Amino acid sequence: MDERYHEGSRALQDRFDTRRLADRLDARTSRDHIASEDRAFIERMDMFFLATCDLSGQPQCSYKGGAPGFVHVLDEATLAFPNYDGNGMFLSWGNALVNPQVGLLFIDFVAERPTRLRVEGTASVRHDDELLGDWPEAQFVVRVRATRVFPNCPRYIHRMALVERSSYVPRAGVVTPIPEWKRGDLASGVLPEGDRAAELDDRPELAPEPADARRDG
Repeated sequence: MDERYHEGSRALQDRFDTRRLADRLDARTSRDHIASEDRAFIERMDMFFLATCDLSGQPQCSYKGGAPGFVHVLDEATLAFPNYDGNGMFLSWGNALVNPQVGLLFIDFVAERPTRLRVEGTASVRHDDELLGDWPEAQFVVRVRATRVFPNCPRYIHRMALVERSSYVPRAGVVTPIPEWKRGDLASGVLPEGDRAAELDDRPELAPEPADARRDG
């Protein structure tokens, strides 16, 4: 792993007298591989947050959701997961094509003891990945080569309850619903070829844009 802290981190550590603590935490909790306990945690998660940057340093933060276990741990250094249909902007994975450095944050909000885990690494977008068929309706597979894995203190994680998982997550043998925003004026006439929403004859003139319209594909 590369040097953990830069001059910005060190300046704040020295201001608040946390340099010794920071060094110990890095030495005792950071690792350059995915441990067995990390794998068990990651493979039961149904979501994570993704951080990327373009070449100029402009950041993006995105939410990625799926069925529990949609992120596969292939070995001690490799994660794989699908990209599903989104809004077509490809802000996050477009960034990864020019700057593959990514950060993933997994959080369990519903466990008796809330937990979070960070994974830093390099991402590759694969259109012909051998695992593509593992996820129904996946557009492509993303693999992340982990360079640093470390847990975080959970004390500020809010305790939440799962009400319902998204019905838009593709499942084998189930027809995935079409999001309402694709049936409205926002997407009229500009949907990609082959999109099921473009074939609807009962498209309303306007439809409210729900939250999933902002889902980054």
